[in-house]
Amino acid sequence: MRSNTTTRPFIVLLAFLLLGWSHTVAQTLNKPIPADNPNMAGNSPWTAVCASADFNEYYVKFTWNTPLVNSNNAFILELSDANGSFANPVELASDNTKNTNFNFDFRFELPTTTRGEGYKLRVRSTSPAKTSPASDAFSMYYIDFKSSLLISPNGNGNIPTGGTIELCDGNSATLAVHNVDNAETYRYNWYRSGTPLAEKGHSITVDQAGIYMVEVDYGSVCSGSANTLSNDIEITTGASLGIAINEPSKTALCSGESQTLEANIMGQGLTYTWFKNGEAITGPVVDAHTYTVDASVPGFEGDYAVEIDGDGTCLERSSAIAITNAGDFTVTRSNEANMVLLPGQTKTLSVATTAATPVYQWYKDGALLTGQTANTIDIDEPGVYNARVSQSGGACASTAIDSEPTSVVVPVSFEINIAYTTEYEDCKETSVVLGIDKINALDSEGAKTDVTSVLLNSFAYQWKKDGVIVNGATANTISLTEISENGVYDLEAVLDTYNPTSNELNVLLLVNEDLAIEASSTVICNDSESITISTTTDLSAATFDWMKDGVNLNRATEILNITETGKYQLVVYRNGCPLPSNEVNISPLDDSLITLDSPDTVVFPSGGSKTVTASGGTSYQWFDMNNTELSDSASVTFTEVGSYLLVAKIDNCEITKQISVALQDTFKVPNVITVNGDGINDQWIIPNTYSRNKDINVLIYNAKGEVILNVKDYQNNWPESTTAFSKQNMVFYYKIKTDKEVLKQGTITIIR
Repeated sequence: MRSNTTTRPFIVLLAFLLLGWSHTVAQTLNKPIPADNPNMAGNSPWTAVCASADFNEYYVKFTWNTPLVNSNNAFILELSDANGSFANPVELASDNTKNTNFNFDFRFELPTTTRGEGYKLRVRSTSPAKTSPASDAFSMYYIDFKSSLLISPNGNGNIPTGGTIELCDGNSATLAVHNVDNAETYRYNWYRSGTPLAEKGHSITVDQAGIYMVEVDYGSVCSGSANTLSNDIEITTGASLGIAINEPSKTALCSGESQTLEANIMGQGLTYTWFKNGEAITGPVVDAHTYTVDASVPGFEGDYAVEIDGDGTCLERSSAIAITNAGDFTVTRSNEANMVLLPGQTKTLSVATTAATPVYQWYKDGALLTGQTANTIDIDEPGVYNARVSQSGGACASTAIDSEPTSVVVPVSFEINIAYTTEYEDCKETSVVLGIDKINALDSEGAKTDVTSVLLNSFAYQWKKDGVIVNGATANTISLTEISENGVYDLEAVLDTYNPTSNELNVLLLVNEDLAIEASSTVICNDSESITISTTTDLSAATFDWMKDGVNLNRATEILNITETGKYQLVVYRNGCPLPSNEVNISPLDDSLITLDSPDTVVFPSGGSKTVTASGGTSYQWFDMNNTELSDSASVTFTEVGSYLLVAKIDNCEITKQISVALQDTFKVPNVITVNGDGINDQWIIPNTYSRNKDINVLIYNAKGEVILNVKDYQNNWPESTTAFSKQNMVFYYKIKTDKEVLKQGTITIIR
């Protein structure tokens, strides 16, 4: 409930009578947050989205505040791009049935083109037009490719015999994915002999020996479920044959000419692949030691090279030969693309060229202008003008190039559009700058020509607020920083006999004031405890609301006493705008409120030590197994193995945690286990630096690349006694990783 409720109806009524319409209070749309899926039992709100054709159903929770939206309103859920930008948002869902529901869930499906780490969500209302803040950034991937990748040289599909490529010293090879449609739209993880590489594209140029593999990068969370690891290609090195391209008779060609390039090494059963600007333009073909460049094909210019390969021969690429266009020159328009002729005016158009001996000819609306053969022309009529430039001599005298056109109009009138030139939303900003977005010249047919860059500084301007001149505001922009400047703005402009008036923009700035609340405690220890939330801001003459989880509590008290958990906030209304305070989150007493920067089992090497730090509490005490206090700060350093106790307080609440300290295992991750039931080496036991840790993910793959184990907090219990193995000896692959990096990977051989 709000204070001053007896005077408010009169104020609102008076505002409607005087102005016809007014924002007494503006809606506040809160950012959407992940929600659990009501169609799946026992799940929690998602932290990342890993969608596929098999599963693509997710929910977000959305809340908003009074007053009510209009009856024709719809709430629209939008998705940013992978960088969090909403320049071109994607609509995920729309709902016009929740206009009296202040807390509801959106269901959405992830678009099939979504792949990235920085996606954000927001909600937009249509009536009134409002936009919520953007959500936190999330990892979101639609996993549409779930098979093993295939890689080959230059992506040509020909996997080398034995999976090996021998490179000549100083040469390189390009490996590329060849079994994925639109392969360049994905990100990838490349590996050399198990070591991650920096390259993220669908191809990689390699010059070092090693075994190369690649997988689709579906992010740190989603990649493990796709199983896209490719075949491997081994790169070795050998001695060079000295491949080169014989010097051609000419390298500068005119249109219609051709030139044959020839390799200096022929025969011997070699395959030849020809390249232009580093990209393969032929496949590897036996004895194809020549290539003909056709200058009648647009874009024939470039750097050409040849690559050879064959049995007993290392892969080697020649140096490039540059083929150029002998008739190549440029023509540049020197004036604006769009020009305006006012009554009685003359304009000069001009072009510039790099042609050595140019010949000029001007055209208007496609028709030749007799006698206009200079690089400039004076015009006094509307139309579309361009110059055609040709060479009067040289190797390629027949070449002609047209300049970019210039559109010249005589306006009947002008149209001026103004916009917010800084970020703006009603009741969200404390300042804003308004300025000219576009000036259009309109001809007699109503066609518009953008002349902003030409005439922006030619008009005289006058800004108005609510129809009244703003003194001194005669620039093409206006900066507003005070709530006293709230109102409806437009811009009048004058040029010669033209006097256009712009569109109108409403400005509703938020008061530049900090509103803070604080609670006597942030944790409720038991059902009988009461917590007080208050503010130092004077509320005696204010209109305000106390909110819990985005819902109005209808409390008129300046101090709020609460006994329930939730997220609390104070909203004070200043000049029709809601001024929200910080949020105070009141939580139930829960062991998870106290966190350690180490697993519950602390591990360090013999003779070493480990410092553990707790967070989330207001005070701490650490005790050893003899109940001797070791520290009363947030941190303690362990030097001996054993069991320890942490007693942490959150205000008046107390939480205890047991910590075990053990010496670090010194053995390595095993690559062989003998599953014969003798109780020795029957299970894959990994060091305690990796096992029993909730932050470390252990994955095991079979020979087909299928995930057969994917767990965190691995308990050294694979394989279970009931696991059956079809062969005497079987090889599996493992990865030990965190959410950010792979810590260890290799093979496990099972011997029965």
